[in-house]
Amino acid sequence: MELIIQEIIEKISSSFEKELENLIRERRDISEFILATKKTLDEIGVTLVAEALETIDEAYRNSKDRKRNWTVKEKAAEKTLMTIFGEVRYERTYYKNKKTSEYSYLSDEAVGIKAHDKMDASLKARLIEEAVFMPYSRSAKEATEAVDLTSQTVMNSIRELGSVDNDAVEVKQDKKAVKVLYIEADEDHVPLQTGGYAEPKLVYVHEGREQVGENRWRLINARYFSGIYANSDELWVEVLDYIDKTYDMDSIEKIYLSGDGAAWIKNGLGWIKGSIFVLDRYHLSKYVTQATAHMSYTTPIMWDYINAGDKESVKELFKAIISTTEPETKKRAVQEARRYILGNWEGIMRQYASDYIGCSAEGHVSHILSSRLSSRPLGWSRTGVDQMARLRVFVANGGDVYDIFMRKKKAAINEASEVKVDREIIRKRKLTASSETIGNITILNIGKRTWASQFLKSVRDA
Repeated sequence: MELIIQEIIEKISSSFEKELENLIRERRDISEFILATKKTLDEIGVTLVAEALETIDEAYRNSKDRKRNWTVKEKAAEKTLMTIFGEVRYERTYYKNKKTSEYSYLSDEAVGIKAHDKMDASLKARLIEEAVFMPYSRSAKEATEAVDLTSQTVMNSIRELGSVDNDAVEVKQDKKAVKVLYIEADEDHVPLQTGGYAEPKLVYVHEGREQVGENRWRLINARYFSGIYANSDELWVEVLDYIDKTYDMDSIEKIYLSGDGAAWIKNGLGWIKGSIFVLDRYHLSKYVTQATAHMSYTTPIMWDYINAGDKESVKELFKAIISTTEPETKKRAVQEARRYILGNWEGIMRQYASDYIGCSAEGHVSHILSSRLSSRPLGWSRTGVDQMARLRVFVANGGDVYDIFMRKKKAAINEASEVKVDREIIRKRKLTASSETIGNITILNIGKRTWASQFLKSVRDA
């Protein structure tokens, strides 16, 4: 072990002195020095990981408990593991259980490496973290420059992680008492590789909004839910469960449920006790335009009637517009707008309540879902859409991909065969760095007359 430490110190010393000389004498940019240093540190990381894995393998190989229960089938079996540092090549031992005839790389399993694993979980997590915000091909490059990875590798990592539940980020606070709660809902339309569209839903719960800058607002304690649901009941059960865990239900006087009036959104009214529907302004504006754009002088009149809550006048205006509209296709569009506006009249009127703050569902769908799923000419699988939608809200809710990956890893490790490892074996291979070893770092040893020490001395004496 001391030999490894000595080699690392020599490598750091040599690299540092060389790059520092280039930086000063050749007047290089500091970025070149940083990149060269990172490369050296990555190489050291590879060395240390391999040493750690082989140390654990030796500990298992020499364990009395292992010898009682497992026989050696293959020594020095080679393995390559991709990590954030680069490719780690090491050797481990293959065993057979004396009683069950089970085969195992005991040391690998003990640290969460399965026989078929080619990549470390921390690298997989980083790939996924990058893929949440950018295409798979780009995320592979952004995650690490130490190894070449493909889009398929990124997708495989996401598939391995599996579907992330909307409650994966735990509610840690005590139940809060609020008078008004806001729920907003909408959906995205994502093109599929097989044709057609997938429709991931987005629901979020919040306590209102606060101003954080000029014309900029932030939702207070927003919590997001998303995914593809064959039945919206499952989604609303998740939302209800969150509200029940987070808030004192008895203190809530009003819950506004905003959206475009789709059946799956209104289905939430049956699940969320005390909720009332509000039609969002975006879709109201869309249908007002659809009804009046060809007769633009009627647009402000329509809005005056709606703002005044004058339903009868809105009906009469629609009648007049339809009677003077010639093309049959345009007439049908106006009739559709009439059905939509009059059919959601109560929801429209609730927009004018003093404690209603509006609905930003369209913008949130664009920011959380569309920006990654549907704004680019990509074709997704249905599974891919569901997983990515859930990952996007997981991150928006403050989730950490590495943490959730490791939760699954630890569960797998706990199920692995347990072998007692003699602590004395580990103790013998402890990392030790004597003062004599540290003193061998060239740049630290001011007693040696290197060009670097002389340069530093000249700067100090200047």
